[in-house]
Amino acid sequence: MPRYVSSEEAIRLLATARRVLVIGCSGGGKTTFSAKIAACLDLEFQSLDRDVRWLPGWVERDRAEQRAIIEQLARRERWVMDGSGASSFDIRLPQTDLVFWIRVPRRIALLGLFKRVFRYYGSVRPEMAEGCPEPLPDRDFLSYIWNFEKRYAPLFVKQIDEHGPTVPVAVLRSHRDMDAILNLLKNSD
Repeated sequence: MPRYVSSEEAIRLLATARRVLVIGCSGGGKTTFSAKIAACLDLEFQSLDRDVRWLPGWVERDRAEQRAIIEQLARRERWVMDGSGASSFDIRLPQTDLVFWIRVPRRIALLGLFKRVFRYYGSVRPEMAEGCPEPLPDRDFLSYIWNFEKRYAPLFVKQIDEHGPTVPVAVLRSHRDMDAILNLLKNSD
């Protein structure tokens, strides 16, 4: 079982955290939250979609090359890393001081996805690799979001148990939870 901590404890841990991992379902707000945490703490913001996974034209980078890049990024001194690829938890979790797991209901994740598509369709959003304009979601992507908690959350738990059993994990179940963390963080200066 992951080492779950409260939001209050997560705020205390953020005071000394040098490496923060943000995971969760697509559309849940993890990238926006990650970027804001990084800005508040003056940490480097790393996005697996932008910095690792995608090449222009939605070409997926070779898996071995992705892992090599993740290893380099994870060794850096101070970062907030956004990305849910459980296949690289073995690299990222041992380097992580704190995990925020965004676990919003699927209706919220789907709404977030549709808002993103509405805002960025046909253009490249700031958190995405160059040459990857926002597409309309296909059936597979919608299915990923719809089934995330059933299919992928248990894998996250297993990977956290295996590769980061002592890493504190704060679960945020709403945008209100994320906003509360950000407000507490801003007011702690």
